Amino acid sequence: MSETDVVRLRPYRIRVVAWISAAALLVLFSLIATSLHGPTGQGQGTFQRGDQAAMVGLGVLAALACLLFTRPRVEADARGLRVRNLVGSYDLPWEVVRAVRFNRGTPWATLELYDDDTLPMLAVQAADKERAVAGVRSLRTLHERHRADAL
Repeated sequence: MSETDVVRLRPYRIRVVAWISAAALLVLFSLIATSLHGPTGQGQGTFQRGDQAAMVGLGVLAALACLLFTRPRVEADARGLRVRNLVGSYDLPWEVVRAVRFNRGTPWATLELYDDDTLPMLAVQAADKERAVAGVRSLRTLHERHRADAL
């Protein structure tokens, strides 16, 4: 890796599952919406076009909620890391990072910070296996290079 290297990491499997789930939810809610017609039973009311549109709208909202899982990413370079999780983003210089952790049995990698805090990196998930391991190795290489330059 050279000085200009940038490491970009995104989860793979969860993105595939999220896109498939979002499409399936949209189709399911659309099918349910088209089946809503006629009386609701015992003369209490009928389904209208607005009810069908609302059902499609709920499908769109559910699909968008699934697509939140495609949001995580990590970008690192010689200056530091930018971590974006489901909710929240962090821009950290390497000086505040003590270690890049990816312990056996954990669902995702974490950053151990010098203030004894930990920051999960949802973009590096155990489900991605070798892809995740290679990503952690790249991050550790950048971190070690920064530590060597700082001395």
